[in-house]
Amino acid sequence: MSKLKIGDKAPSIMAKNHYGGSVSLKDYLGSKVILYFYPKDDTPGCTAEACNLRDNYQALQKMGYKIIGVSPDSQKTHVSFIAKNSLPFPLIADISKRVILDYGVWGTRNFAGSESEGVNRMTFVIDEKGYIEKIIEEVDTKNHTQQIIDAYKTETI
Repeated sequence: MSKLKIGDKAPSIMAKNHYGGSVSLKDYLGSKVILYFYPKDDTPGCTAEACNLRDNYQALQKMGYKIIGVSPDSQKTHVSFIAKNSLPFPLIADISKRVILDYGVWGTRNFAGSESEGVNRMTFVIDEKGYIEKIIEEVDTKNHTQQIIDAYKTETI
């Protein structure tokens, strides 16, 4: 999986969102960022994950989080996915896989018993200063928000 570790400076992002606007991680300094990588728009697991974050968006905002989704899908596909699911956060159309490769989430995936190359579903929580605070490698798509919150509860035990 990713070679990045907790405490590492998050790789910079200079990419295009679903409407073609620029997204830079520098624009998010001062806020915590949930940067989640997913394989493909409009698939069951990816839709469940996005909708779970959508359903908990207000609570996450109150906790100081901003959300950015990343997949290798096109801007056009992202626009449709956002509209269909009323997603309130930006999606990066990383067709070139630059961000995906920088975060080390591209690799061999095992899906339905067969292996292929693609995006491994992972989430990075980045602190207000741009450092990786949490990495979630085993994403529970239907309960992802709770996973993010629980990641902080377990560190104090």
